[in-house]
Amino acid sequence: MNRIARPRRSALYLPASNARAVDKARALPCDVVILDLEDAVAPDAKAEARAGAVEAVKAGGFGGREVVIRVNGLDTPWGEEDLAAAVAARPDAVLIPKVSTPEDLSAARARLGEGLPIWAMIETCAALFRLDALGVESVNVGVDAWVIGSNDLAKEMRCVLTVDREPLVTALSLALMAARAHRLAILDGVFNEIADAEGLARQCAQSAAFGFDGKTLIHPTQVEPANAAFTPDPDALAWARTVVSAFEQPENAGRGVLKVEGRMVERLHFAEAKRLLSVAEAIAAREAA
Repeated sequence: MNRIARPRRSALYLPASNARAVDKARALPCDVVILDLEDAVAPDAKAEARAGAVEAVKAGGFGGREVVIRVNGLDTPWGEEDLAAAVAARPDAVLIPKVSTPEDLSAARARLGEGLPIWAMIETCAALFRLDALGVESVNVGVDAWVIGSNDLAKEMRCVLTVDREPLVTALSLALMAARAHRLAILDGVFNEIADAEGLARQCAQSAAFGFDGKTLIHPTQVEPANAAFTPDPDALAWARTVVSAFEQPENAGRGVLKVEGRMVERLHFAEAKRLLSVAEAIAAREAA
């Protein structure tokens, strides 16, 4: 299922064991709330977090925000119970960590049953050498989105994770291209330095320039900058409307190339303009909700 146009500018991780933080998220302007059972939760709090996630999803009150549960891996002592709890809770999606092979996705689907969307973390070196196969299986088992796990990937690579992420540029580009090839949404990884507003803005701009649909976040203060970075610019929207209007003129039906305000525009630009306007409309509807 292709839901790329749905706003996912800001996806905020919250430890599901922190009921107060989860409650506050119901009023935050983030597009996605990720109730985390994995990295943000200590081993002795896993059961509490699992119960908290189920309770939060069933209680609702998140408005137009997508609510996603990130489970622990199946190779951990908590993974099986996490997936069973997710089936009972029925969030908007279940985020599977450390997906490295197509079999990881099929195993998750087998335990979740049909109908519950899956999101997949791309955060291992092994995954990067199987991106096309992961894309094929993602379509087969109903994966809705990929999520970059930049911290885990940098750890495996043993590279330095700078603001501009030079060592990860190839990995980010390849993952994004594979996601687009299989018509999947894809979200960028987190920015760790909560106090570095300038660094966050720079990395969000980099991420938007790459073509990601949004960014995962670790603190509520990061939501507004992410939303700003991934909201289409008014000038870009104005140009998109001009391009769409030009191609939709009866006299231009069937034409492949037009001259619009002194610029040569092809049908690929027409398609991108319509996509951008669709994103803007979806954002406006999300914010109105």
